[in-house]
Amino acid sequence: MAERKVRVRFAPSPTGALHIGGVRTALFNYLFARQHGGDLVFRIEDTDSNRFVPGAEEYILESFRWLGIKFDEGVSFGGDKGPYRQSERRDIYKVYVKQLLDAGKAYIAFDTPQELEAKRAEIQNFQYDAKTRGLMRNSLTLTKAEVDALIEDGQQYVVRFKVEPGQEVLVNDMIRGEVRVKTDILDDKVLFKSADELPTYHLANIVDDHLMEISHVIRGEEWLPSAPLHVLLYQAFGWDDTMPRFAHLPLLLKPEGKGKLSKRDGDRLGFPVFPLEWHDPKTGEVSSGYRESGYFPEAVVNFLALLGWNPGTEQELFTLDELVQAFDLNRCSKAGAKFDYKKGMWFNHEYILKKSNEEIADLFAPIVANNGVEATMEQITAVVRMMKDRVSFVKELWPLCSFFFIPPTEYDEKTTKKRWKEYSAQQMSELATVLAAIDDFSIEGQEPVVMKWVEEKGYKLGDVMNAFRLCLVGEGKGPGMFDISAFLGKDETLRRLNRAIEKLGA
Repeated sequence: MAERKVRVRFAPSPTGALHIGGVRTALFNYLFARQHGGDLVFRIEDTDSNRFVPGAEEYILESFRWLGIKFDEGVSFGGDKGPYRQSERRDIYKVYVKQLLDAGKAYIAFDTPQELEAKRAEIQNFQYDAKTRGLMRNSLTLTKAEVDALIEDGQQYVVRFKVEPGQEVLVNDMIRGEVRVKTDILDDKVLFKSADELPTYHLANIVDDHLMEISHVIRGEEWLPSAPLHVLLYQAFGWDDTMPRFAHLPLLLKPEGKGKLSKRDGDRLGFPVFPLEWHDPKTGEVSSGYRESGYFPEAVVNFLALLGWNPGTEQELFTLDELVQAFDLNRCSKAGAKFDYKKGMWFNHEYILKKSNEEIADLFAPIVANNGVEATMEQITAVVRMMKDRVSFVKELWPLCSFFFIPPTEYDEKTTKKRWKEYSAQQMSELATVLAAIDDFSIEGQEPVVMKWVEEKGYKLGDVMNAFRLCLVGEGKGPGMFDISAFLGKDETLRRLNRAIEKLGA
């Protein structure tokens, strides 16, 4: 048999913001497709009409545009196997529901929610299966005439899959190996509901994967319990030869404690769990996003790729193309991956270092302008060059760098107490005289002259430099002193020195 073309899919439900775990699933599908010269399909699974949230679909698409994860076909991308939105495929599903009913692989059930609740109260650990289906109101216990009459009368019904007991289902998982499950523990899942004439996830998923020729289903571990049913459905349709290969990715776990990552963890510890900021149309609640928090998309992709996957080398920084080359599903972990959000910040810091000073300056310039400062791009770039290695986010530059643009009006009390000695005013006055006489005010022009003066005077270098920093910065932070004074220029340096001498005095 010829090797099938690799075709994978990412199929979110438009029920709200896209969780970061879903982003990782899409990324792994993307890497697998690109590595094998295959296709990545974007499908919208919106059969649960009660949970539909307006704007969610566009939010998901915008998230992937920002992250640089490109799809080959699907909703908004085109393709010849559509429609790719499940709510537009009702008539297709009905054909396959009828096929299962006609073959005796499924049956119609009329049990009301109240009847099901009563049975749960009557039978401990009740599930609708081979042992209990004979006690219920369905087409296996009613005559054809009774069934037809109930349908004619407009009674709501569901179609359930008929799971035969006493069998073993084999799920061959690319990450977990062989998973064997006895059919006795499976219930007769609902495949179709007459109320909205839509299939449930289980049927729609199988039919779409088959018709869209999906070769591999790479999804989160939370879907592993569904896999045996999906195998049985493929077999019921006689599609054994086209059954995709399964791979269930490890869960993303809380940064601390046990259990899977939730939005509450992000709210509590101050990190986003959504790619973009999300405005909930129902509650009005606003949730933070990686984009708005100042993360680079490349950093987010790099961070997510290493959650539950190991390249087998010491390399941590990967471009998207390098990830495609290195990715191997066999190196995915079975165990859950702890969501180390601080590592995500580290990645962002590394990408700030990787980017050119000009790129970071372009991002920093609006922040400078928003603080009422008129500065040239040359000045902003010079500040970035000195300070970008100290931050994880561009927005962190302003509190660290504002002194380059705005002279201090106050002097940090703690620093003053520690660094401004009784002789500092005298030393700074002398330093001002030395600096005023220097024609070349570059770092190279200032440093040897000042150092020679300090040595000749027998002053302590630390005393001079700490007081000098306090005068120019207002506190004990910043890069090398000659970097600061060279940036400020002679006139501004002397202005700040004289103001500090006047204000701090002896």
